[in-house]
Amino acid sequence: MAKYTRTRSGGHLKVPQYNLTREEARRRSSIVDVSSYENTLILTGKGESFRVRSRIRFTAAPGSTTFIDAITSSVERIRLNGLDLETTEVVSASRITLPGLAAENELIIDAHFSYMNTGEGLHRFVDPIDDEVYLYSQFEVPDARRVFPVFEQPDLKAPFSFTVVAPARWTVVSNSPTPTPSDPSEVFTELGAAPGDDPAVWEFAPPPPRSGDITAIVAGPYRSVHSELISSDGSPVPLGLYCRDSLFEHLDAENLFGITRAGFEFYEREFGVAYPFEKYDQLFVPEFNAGAMENAGAVTILENYVFRSRPTEALVERRTVTVLHELAHMWFGDLVTMKWWNDLWLNESFAEFMSTLATAEATDYSEAWTTFATIEKSWAYRQDQLPSTHPIVASIEDLADVEVNFDGITYAKGASVLKQLVAWVGREEFFSGLKRYFDKHAWSNTELPDLLGELESTSGRDLATWSKLWLEESGVNLIEAELDTEPAKGTDDEVVSELRVTQKPWTIEGQPVASLRPHRLGIGFYSDNGQGRLVRTHSFPLDIDSESTTVDEARGLPKPDVVIVNDEDLTYAKVRFDRESMHVAATRLSDFDESLTQLLVLGTLWDTVRDGERPAQDYIATVLDNCAAVTHSSGLLTQMRQLETAVGAYLPPTARTEAHAAVAGRFAELLTTVPGGTDQAFQFVRGFIKHATTQAQITQLQSWLDTAESTVHGITIDTDLTWEIIIALAAHDAIDDSAITDMANTDPSATGARQAATARSARPTSAAKSKAFVRILDDADMPNSELSAIALGFASGLQTESGEVLASEAPLQDFSTEYFQRVSGWWETRTLEMAQTMTLRLYPPVSEHTVKATGEWLNDHPAAPKGLLRLMRENLADAKRALNAQEVSSSSKAALTFGR
Repeated sequence: MAKYTRTRSGGHLKVPQYNLTREEARRRSSIVDVSSYENTLILTGKGESFRVRSRIRFTAAPGSTTFIDAITSSVERIRLNGLDLETTEVVSASRITLPGLAAENELIIDAHFSYMNTGEGLHRFVDPIDDEVYLYSQFEVPDARRVFPVFEQPDLKAPFSFTVVAPARWTVVSNSPTPTPSDPSEVFTELGAAPGDDPAVWEFAPPPPRSGDITAIVAGPYRSVHSELISSDGSPVPLGLYCRDSLFEHLDAENLFGITRAGFEFYEREFGVAYPFEKYDQLFVPEFNAGAMENAGAVTILENYVFRSRPTEALVERRTVTVLHELAHMWFGDLVTMKWWNDLWLNESFAEFMSTLATAEATDYSEAWTTFATIEKSWAYRQDQLPSTHPIVASIEDLADVEVNFDGITYAKGASVLKQLVAWVGREEFFSGLKRYFDKHAWSNTELPDLLGELESTSGRDLATWSKLWLEESGVNLIEAELDTEPAKGTDDEVVSELRVTQKPWTIEGQPVASLRPHRLGIGFYSDNGQGRLVRTHSFPLDIDSESTTVDEARGLPKPDVVIVNDEDLTYAKVRFDRESMHVAATRLSDFDESLTQLLVLGTLWDTVRDGERPAQDYIATVLDNCAAVTHSSGLLTQMRQLETAVGAYLPPTARTEAHAAVAGRFAELLTTVPGGTDQAFQFVRGFIKHATTQAQITQLQSWLDTAESTVHGITIDTDLTWEIIIALAAHDAIDDSAITDMANTDPSATGARQAATARSARPTSAAKSKAFVRILDDADMPNSELSAIALGFASGLQTESGEVLASEAPLQDFSTEYFQRVSGWWETRTLEMAQTMTLRLYPPVSEHTVKATGEWLNDHPAAPKGLLRLMRENLADAKRALNAQEVSSSSKAALTFGR
């Protein structure tokens, strides 16, 4: 029989993206019902591929033809119902055609699949410290087909059993409990293969039915620590934590097990449904593209969450939310799974909402909703104002649609809307509806009406209109408060004559105008308490669903100093304060007692800068005048990031050097006033490193590297902080290559290698930028993490103070021309993750030329892949927004002066 082998180009296996439409999935599920998968994988970690023998049993409409998904490097044999199929006739790039099906079918495929280094499929990583090989799978959305043949769609669930042959000294983990490894002789005899060096076999029992994207294989010399808890139904649940050997000393198992136990107790109590799987492993894996993945009973997590250096408190909180997000998925997504990807929100919005609720109520991070308002909702608002905005329940016609839909709408807007829904139907009714939903649909697939039906039954509310307005329409409303006053009788004071709350749709060119929505929100009155503090004097809870609502309760009250719209952040909407309230709130930000109030003010101020309603200087000055009073770590981190954007994108290039120097100078001042060693001090040290610009500031950074003392303002200059300093110095061409090499030798880890790559490409010279750009273009075998690291450095300092882009070296044309000529090709030859990274990270700096070139590219490429078109439209929208902000900032007479 002929053997099918995938073509190669320049020694690199072509592994581009392959689509599947919703209609194809519908047709296939009408024909096929899968009974079981049995996969045998031989994993040595060596070579470019691994062998897989798969046996799939399924029923089908007699005489029909369908296909199974598989992205192979070669196919040795396909046997359908006892007959061998000619591989050259039925195998294509991503599918194997299955003709002439019977009512009952058995399919056997013997093939080789490629190890990946893109974070998709079966990712292979070699630890530079000890040369050990680590493997892990990442299958969402459509990448199980890179590891074994599968009907790659969520509604074709089936039990998956895995038999894994690997080196006996390795650890192998899958969705089922890990069996005791045994002698693989029988497996090798069956496969007709010779055993390798000291192999063993792990035979995992098939768990309950699931879709292919949440199956998992993790293998390598991982180290682990174990514990156990008792589920609400009395069953013992083994717990495991895994990471690479070279990171194991940093694994804080006690904290992670504590979060996990708290999450189990909270979810089982609130859902009324016991944990549905036999065990719960959390595996911290290298070069992971996302934060984590909810593989049933075998969650993979970005290993950056194993802290080898000091993290901010914000990052520790983020890890807590991530752990609880993935645990929530064991019910939302794994026990009950969406039928098709348009209901992705049934997975992600619920996990996002539940993880924040659990963090706030079951862990030490009681202000988790403040973090949510500051980080998640700002992500959602940004996404909802892009030309690619979409309903929470999105229209997903194919995989190309869903692969770029893991965004701020699907996660954060959906979670915000669920928070409102809980308030509307009642918490008890909400969770009672969820229990009915889980009980009724366990191990099956659902759509939006399945959930709404259960919530309607328990709450007695009709959710059709709510669903249409909040879930099935895109866009955001703008809510404002208008305050009229009049003199109080017999005094010189003013009182409120009328308080009106208005809403209108926020319009986006090319998008439908959003409907006015029902909102439950609060309006807060704040005034000076006579002791220099701005305190809430009155709060007005409102339900609004029209253009204008008058708050009768406010009439006759003393005029407040500040009116906070959406006080306590109850609804999802853009807001605007009246002019006087915004001025007082911004200038007296430090006088608010609650972090949430401070951050709502800063969020509103930032939104006005993004919309070109006020200059970036106003935001920069407000933050630097008041950040000593911002003690909420995630809130402070958000302001630090937005400061970088304000200076680096929303000020014109000619103003940035002076602004960076002023910001760094302010951080240096603040470090003399805040307690040393605190999280605030840590973030201010990092802020100084990021913005240091003058010769004196650069000299200060150099002294921090050279000093014999290991601390600065009570902050230890540990490994990762040392790298931050080195990268900052490299970005100013103020450090020798030998110093970068010396540090890389001191820190020979994979993280150290990435940091060194960023530092070398951050140098603001044509030679450094050209070398980085060519490396990314030419080295198609570069791992995902290295590509991201080089691209990060490449973007740093690429635009000069005059606004021009650094010149490239021959044979390159200018970087902008190279980008627009090549970007389409990346989506033809690279995987989705790599193509997305290159499209976003290599996009030219903002300028009129970039905006014009992007518009021309879009006009010239109407048939480009949908994901690419979406990202390019978003790039264009962000560039236009930045140019508008720069114009407003240029026209402003505001100066960057700080201090109160």
